[in-house]
Amino acid sequence: MGIPVLILGDSGSGKSASMMNLNPDKGFLVNPENKRLPFKSKGWQARDFDAKTGNVFFTDIPTDITTIINFAVRAGRKYVVVDDFQYVMGNQFMRRRSEKSFEKFTEIGGGAWDVIRAAQAAEEELIVYFLAHTEETPQGRIKMKTIGKMLDEKITVEGMFSIALRTGVTDGRYYFTTQSDGTDPVKSPIGLFDNFQIPNDLATVDSAIREYYELSDGATA
Repeated sequence: MGIPVLILGDSGSGKSASMMNLNPDKGFLVNPENKRLPFKSKGWQARDFDAKTGNVFFTDIPTDITTIINFAVRAGRKYVVVDDFQYVMGNQFMRRRSEKSFEKFTEIGGGAWDVIRAAQAAEEELIVYFLAHTEETPQGRIKMKTIGKMLDEKITVEGMFSIALRTGVTDGRYYFTTQSDGTDPVKSPIGLFDNFQIPNDLATVDSAIREYYELSDGATA
């Protein structure tokens, strides 16, 4: 089975920047917002999805993202990053904002569920990173930002992940937290990470996951 990893954080807290040390030749980036990366890199090349070349795809269509995930291993890729997963849902909502029916929320939520399930069902060498914004509930807990109530009430998206990290910034130092502080859904398997805070670096995270699960080298090789 594949390994879906959730990366939670506010805008500007280092989610996209954590990609800086990943080897672009080893992975695919799904970029729904068609945004520039927050660091200099000549390695990320954008191409049309249908061409299946390059490594950056500007799509928020769940069926396309599922196809990219399924294609990744056959293309010799070790990881897929979806940045930002919230826009996979949000962009669809904005395009359908004039629709009065609540059916759109069901379809949008179902599409997001399909993408995560595709990551779970992928070949075991593939790690899929879902970068996502957070929001605070009325009870003061932090959760992944979604569209509508279906994913929150029927699924609880964070429950579909065994690894959920959260970005943090203190005195200009960017990091991931690896376990819950009591207010968020952050979690990781026992023994995967030694510390509550680790460097904000997906390449380091990728190496740790592959060593823990005894997988082949991936994102940096």
